[in-house]
Amino acid sequence: MRVLGVDPGLTRCGVGVVEGLAGRPLAMLGVGVVRTPADAQLGLRLVAIEQGIEEWLDEYRPEVVAVERVFSQHNVSTVMGTAQASAVAMLCAARRGLPVALHTPSEVKAAVTGSGRADKAQVGAMVTRLLRLSAPPKPADAADALALAICHIWRAPAQNRLQQAVNRHAGALKGRTT
Repeated sequence: MRVLGVDPGLTRCGVGVVEGLAGRPLAMLGVGVVRTPADAQLGLRLVAIEQGIEEWLDEYRPEVVAVERVFSQHNVSTVMGTAQASAVAMLCAARRGLPVALHTPSEVKAAVTGSGRADKAQVGAMVTRLLRLSAPPKPADAADALALAICHIWRAPAQNRLQQAVNRHAGALKGRTT
């Protein structure tokens, strides 16, 4: 499975591509950040993020795009920018017919470190170890994007089995009511 992880942000949107299967060694194919100037108009910043993500989709051809689920923060303007960048990533994936998976920050941290309360340094250290890198990717947004991709690769098989069970159960219930 090849996954593009996106850590959304208006100024720095982390992107990283990881390939592998749950229970097998993972490989980083690419990591980086799509940057936009803080003083640019919002619409132009969103277009720049779209162009950057489209370039990553063209180059790496992922099967899935994993995006950090936006959660409430104290700073409303920060959460709005994050949500807008997140929507751009989802739009780019949907336009190509790619599935989008949303993972919360605590899900990602728990998947890669074992603790949903891990700090950025711990996430970076584990990403470095899991992908057998010589140093943690910089900035932290890039490491977070890789962590999202890793999280999805590891969680997707269980989530798929759970969804299939839910679908079978719903079908069985529907059959009883008719």
